[in-house]
Amino acid sequence: MAKGMTKADVDSMAEELRNWGRWGAEDERGALNLMTDETRAAALALIQDSSVVSCALPLPVLPAPDNFRPVEHHVLRGGDAASREGLSFSADYFAIAPHGMATTHLDALCHVFSNGKMYNGFDQSEVRSDGAMKNSIMSGRDGIVGRGVLLDIPGLKGVDWLEPGTPIQPEDLDAAEERQGVTVGSGDILLIGTGRDAKRAAEGTWDSRQLGLAGLYAACLPWLKERGVAVLGCDGVSDVMPSGVEGSIQPIHEV
Repeated sequence: MAKGMTKADVDSMAEELRNWGRWGAEDERGALNLMTDETRAAALALIQDSSVVSCALPLPVLPAPDNFRPVEHHVLRGGDAASREGLSFSADYFAIAPHGMATTHLDALCHVFSNGKMYNGFDQSEVRSDGAMKNSIMSGRDGIVGRGVLLDIPGLKGVDWLEPGTPIQPEDLDAAEERQGVTVGSGDILLIGTGRDAKRAAEGTWDSRQLGLAGLYAACLPWLKERGVAVLGCDGVSDVMPSGVEGSIQPIHEV
């Protein structure tokens, strides 16, 4: 089990594992390039029934220790005040700050800067007050279609959830694969289950900034690169919190 990693280790992995230049100097898609016509066809061929399973949660409109920027939802026009004569409409308005611990969201490659740079060496100044000029979420505008693989880490450990601050190690990922009879491969959408929502339902919310979240330890970074993971998702924030790496708050995000 890898322990005691430092910021120097994270910086070294960032150099060794990064995909800068792999798909050209102007590429803004990153690991989405690992999703090909072949991987999409293989993923679609796995479908056996028409069941639909959502990965979303209801928009969190109520303040809570893990929801410090609640979604604002305002009904602008309701049926109780609308005319009953002829055609009328209802309307509402949402204001969402997606980044944080509560709202389901997908990070673009412009979300994280390290030493003034983001993916493919683009300067952080390319993200401006009028939007991201490089690495925006629109880099995935053709859609994200691939095989989704959920690794159930609480199931592996025989518990309903991982306690906050529990680090997931590469050997845990290997063991979860073996238990579930699946192997993560190039172009896959890897989802890491920590049981966070089950813990919240049973015990209530907690301030993850103070008490932590279960998630991947930095030692998992080479594993993710070797497997060719195209998209990483989690019921937490992917990184274990606290990170356990001196000098690096969120090494999974950073690398």
